[in-house]
Amino acid sequence: MILTVTPNPSLDRTYEVPALERGEVVRATGERMDPGGKGVNVSRAVAAAGRRTVAVLPLGGAPGALVAALLDAQGIEVAPVPVAGATRSNIALAEPDGVLTKINAPGPELSAQEQELLLDTVRAQSREADWIACCGSLPRGLAPSWYADLVTRAHAAGARIALDTSGRALSEALRARPDVVKPNAEELSAAVARPLATVGDALQAAEEVRALGARAVLASLGADGQLLVSEAGAWFGSARVSAVRSNVGAGDASLAGFLIAGGTGPEALASAVAHGAAAVTLPGSVMPAPADLDPAAVTVTADIPLDRVLTEPTP
Repeated sequence: MILTVTPNPSLDRTYEVPALERGEVVRATGERMDPGGKGVNVSRAVAAAGRRTVAVLPLGGAPGALVAALLDAQGIEVAPVPVAGATRSNIALAEPDGVLTKINAPGPELSAQEQELLLDTVRAQSREADWIACCGSLPRGLAPSWYADLVTRAHAAGARIALDTSGRALSEALRARPDVVKPNAEELSAAVARPLATVGDALQAAEEVRALGARAVLASLGADGQLLVSEAGAWFGSARVSAVRSNVGAGDASLAGFLIAGGTGPEALASAVAHGAAAVTLPGSVMPAPADLDPAAVTVTADIPLDRVLTEPTP
């Protein structure tokens, strides 16, 4: 079982638009409504693969009730933490060329009692978990050290932790030695406080993040592929993608694929790349099912192309 923890979930509305013109009336050509949040997306991808998952998340108000109902309809077990504030609602505008404009609401502020209930719920649900995936931004009220505290508690209980967050929450958590962290290129750049221009730059940054405490780093480099750096070695994975429809949740699908395949080694990286590549071909934040995957399009190698220039170098 893969347990996910999403401290700041959302109700996500995605509209497909022919073009985004500021100040004009834009008529959508398609729309979707999905339960959102990075950990929620991981649970959705795990469930789509036919594996058991439990999603721990604070929920409040009508949007929270709708998130729970949508997850239940997808066969995902929900361990809700009732909160006084309403769950946030986010909007994404997807253009035909793959450009995505997102408007993310801040979400509710959690009280001290709600924070403790969230930790207690994770503890209660983690007994059967093979992995605990802690994902996304922290809501108002939670200190930057909250993830670090969760990692420490989970390790004390014998659980493995995958962490997908950024900024100070990531730097604080690294001291607790999470089993794997999954930054994208921008987050990896921020973690080492310098720009990344090549795959070699990303590899060096991932090694430095490991030196700061992460036991393994699964780095998403967008269209350029993914890196896995661990004590056992380093590998680079990429996949052919015919057309990008939406990249919402692609990194979350990658993390799910990685954990589904055991969470270590090149085989898990191949699964991560296959899931991420499939996700970008689907609308909105739809998570890929096994039928959407194309393992033959994936290449994983220990011969890392260090000089390859990143398609989207970080600033």
